[in-house]
Amino acid sequence: MTLRIPILRPGGLEPFPPVERALRRPNGLLAAGGDLSVPRLLEAYRHGIFPWYAEGEPILWWSPDPRNVFATERLHVGTRLRRWLRRCDWTIRADLAFAEVLRACAAPRRGQPGTWITAAMQAAYGGLHELGHAHSIEVYDRDGALAGGVYGVALGRMFFGESMFSARTNGSKVALIALCRMLRDWGFPWLDAQVASSHLARLGAFDMPRATFVAETERLAALPGVPGRWADRWPRLVASELAD
Repeated sequence: MTLRIPILRPGGLEPFPPVERALRRPNGLLAAGGDLSVPRLLEAYRHGIFPWYAEGEPILWWSPDPRNVFATERLHVGTRLRRWLRRCDWTIRADLAFAEVLRACAAPRRGQPGTWITAAMQAAYGGLHELGHAHSIEVYDRDGALAGGVYGVALGRMFFGESMFSARTNGSKVALIALCRMLRDWGFPWLDAQVASSHLARLGAFDMPRATFVAETERLAALPGVPGRWADRWPRLVASELAD
């Protein structure tokens, strides 16, 4: 089957098509081509669009309908996880190991033949991080090893989650809970999770109509956010504090 979508030219900042023109099958495919420059990535996120493609494919741009999100003040922490957190002495920091979190998220996973976090994507998001737009949340065990993490992009008071990983059981959950807690305190109402999964649903993610998501994104991205690296703004947080 031939898919007819706009092809963007690399270089410059050619406008994205309106998200309403995205395909229904596959859900949300909007355009192909272009590049992963910082201005283009920021323009994409500002309008509810993100890149996702496999090695060897052209860059593909997506805006699915509906959009999966977390309300940062309503993350679901189940009784068993809450009980486990009370005994956990891991620490959570931000922006101390962005490249390591990115590489861990890109590592092959069981049942997946490859990764969408290609070398080009890692370089692009590393550039966003250097400019204070992309951030990582790191979870360290008592020996100082990474137990899990999550990374994403912040624009104004909107956060777009990209990927997370666990090196230890519950590592990614601790990172996500800590991120939601801090985003809530900083006045970020939503965390974009992109596409629904049963794992995210168990933590409280839900589907939002794309039109609502895009309107909220454009509104929140225009507000003052938390600029620069978050390492100095993030308190030294212990996982047991997340049980409350």
